[in-house]
Amino acid sequence: MAISRLFRRAADGSLDFREAWYEEYDDDAGTGQFVINHGAVGNLSTTQDVKDVDQETGAGLLAAFEAQCAEDGYADLPETEQFWAIAQWPVKTEGAYAERLKETALTVLTGHLAWRGLGTLEDATYGTGTLNLHVLTPDPKKVVTAIKTAVRENNLDLSKLRIAVAPFGQKDALKQKHPTPPKPFTLD
Repeated sequence: MAISRLFRRAADGSLDFREAWYEEYDDDAGTGQFVINHGAVGNLSTTQDVKDVDQETGAGLLAAFEAQCAEDGYADLPETEQFWAIAQWPVKTEGAYAERLKETALTVLTGHLAWRGLGTLEDATYGTGTLNLHVLTPDPKKVVTAIKTAVRENNLDLSKLRIAVAPFGQKDALKQKHPTPPKPFTLD
């Protein structure tokens, strides 16, 4: 079952999120858990779950969650209102080192960003001598800080990391945000 991820902008401009999903257990019992995750975008969220529910109950809980969110003013955030953040590391080839870096960075960033409502990793590509992780995010400023924090906390090489952001649909307008001073940034 897919994740339902919804956002609401407060009067002060801050962004809150709520997300929910049903996940079946790996056993063959046909049950799973329904999870709700919510909080302010950029801050570690609060999680609640209901264990040992069947798929039909999970679908019902998801429908009720979406109805309550709509009543509370939460809605999908269209991609056109989001931004791209690209985390880029230099790699000489697409060999074993690059694959280990890619897998580790994907794991680290997926969890770190998701639990803060800061976006999803949409793609991982190789440019000429680079590994590029493409993050779709609702908040370009907070995601840069979060990426640097996740990289530092998980002993990935922060000194070689470059981060750039651009509005959705304008990847050709990427502007480097880390490190400073900014330099030209390309995905090639």
